[in-house]
Amino acid sequence: MESVTVCITGASGAVYGKRIVEVLTANGYMVNLIFSRNGERVFEFETGVSKEDFLKSLPGDLINVFDVDDLFAPISSGSHRTKGVIVSPCSAGTLGAAASGISRNLIHRVIDVSLKERRKVLLIFRETPINRIHMENMLRLSSSGAIIMPASPGFYTKPKTVDDMVNFIVGKALNLFLEKDIGLFEPWNP
Repeated sequence: MESVTVCITGASGAVYGKRIVEVLTANGYMVNLIFSRNGERVFEFETGVSKEDFLKSLPGDLINVFDVDDLFAPISSGSHRTKGVIVSPCSAGTLGAAASGISRNLIHRVIDVSLKERRKVLLIFRETPINRIHMENMLRLSSSGAIIMPASPGFYTKPKTVDDMVNFIVGKALNLFLEKDIGLFEPWNP
């Protein structure tokens, strides 16, 4: 079974990571899930759902949860087969560590491993405004094969709810990452 690693960091926008995990498991993908310490706190604050309750709502046979400090986890090795990693939301700190090749925790390590193994790396950056350091880090990662995707919803779909805007970002991300239409929004068709 094909697996995808999903990392939820401490930037605002935890709902994007939550929805990505829900859609991946609903489509039969095994998810290796990592929360940063602040990612867990922001997740609960923004979604109103604890990490534990979220995990209970998912099919247990499709979720592997790893501690952010467990650098001995199987997903920290390039020999562990996975489609790649999605970081959603991606904080500026995670972006900077990844751009510098620093692996101080499991999130940084799985990004580094995916880059070196030429697997997909998709970072949904949720900081705004963006300063020069952010842009330089994005350029370094993009030049190394990562996909940088700002959480910037399109309005041509005429969203009526926050869920519509979330589904647009998640749909764009998963369509790109999985290389197939996941069906979360209607494509541009004027």
